[in-house]
Amino acid sequence: MSLILFDLDGTLIDSEIGITKSMEHALRALDVEPPTQAVLRSWIGPPLHASFPSVVGDDEARVDRAVHHYHERFDHVGWSEHSVYPGIADLVSELARRGHRLAVVTSKIEEQARRIVGSLPFGHLFDAVHGPAAGGRSSEKVALVAKALREANGSVDDTAMIGDRRFDIEGARGNSVRGIGVLWGFGDHDELRAAGADHIVAEPREIVECLDACLAGHAGRRQATPSGIG
Repeated sequence: MSLILFDLDGTLIDSEIGITKSMEHALRALDVEPPTQAVLRSWIGPPLHASFPSVVGDDEARVDRAVHHYHERFDHVGWSEHSVYPGIADLVSELARRGHRLAVVTSKIEEQARRIVGSLPFGHLFDAVHGPAAGGRSSEKVALVAKALREANGSVDDTAMIGDRRFDIEGARGNSVRGIGVLWGFGDHDELRAAGADHIVAEPREIVECLDACLAGHAGRRQATPSGIG
């Protein structure tokens, strides 16, 4: 039985509309003109406290206000503005059927993440949801993956982290677990490869085969040579 950790935004769900509209709401509340949609989209994944300073400045109080305004809209409606990526429901169901333990590891506030995962038709198949506490400034994936491993009493040799951004792969590598990058989210192949993804997949259905191979045993582990599609 293996421990499979999933990122949320950009991996299980397409949450672009809810997140970017909440970002726009936050910036306009501070009389700041939002950047382009492409820029807002690139902010999905990193913590808000890391992204907002580029447009509101480095003043911590002002950044905190932007984050507060973001949550005003997101908590009300933005959390529900998402769709499940095609093939994800079947993937999660198949992994659970095979006896894998499943958990979500996300930079989204844990309370919000639990609400979203609980609303998914397959949400009950996840044993745990890990994210930063409300009001916290730290949401590094390395620490969150470590927490997931610790609470599940997981073995690094039988654990994989699946995500669409470099932060997910960095969280995996920082804990010596397999990092599997996915291409249907908000990152891209170059970002995932540069972060050191062990595998990069283009379709959810590829993950089952990938896990069968990469979690076959400690002897088959490769340290830093990414593989996957060209």
